[in-house]
Amino acid sequence: QEQFVESGGGLVQPGDSLTLSCVASGFRVMHYPIGWFRQVPGQEREGIALISTGDEANYGDSVTGRFTISRDNAGNRVNLQMNDLKPEDTGVYYCAAFKLYADIRSDWYIRNGQYWGQGTQVTVSS
Repeated sequence: QEQFVESGGGLVQPGDSLTLSCVASGFRVMHYPIGWFRQVPGQEREGIALISTGDEANYGDSVTGRFTISRDNAGNRVNLQMNDLKPEDTGVYYCAAFKLYADIRSDWYIRNGQYWGQGTQVTVSS
């Protein structure tokens, strides 16, 4: 079965850093643009970062300058480095694969992801 497995979440304090990872099973990430998303209970899933097959990247407005997405094709994974974490970064983080690369802020990405995993919880609290 094709899916991602996300990991690396946890409880951190404001200002801390965390690196999330999503490992692909049953397919190769090198063939797809890959996105990271965040969901808070009661709210719609939000696009956080997107990386193209050529390593071009773009980010949601709330994380630009703090988060960095990268791919490790040999490890069949995509990582999300999160710096200067804020309480509003709290949520469950997911990744998904897509057939095209454009602006992660588009609602299209929320509806058209493939291979969603179970997510990893990030809690930022003092």
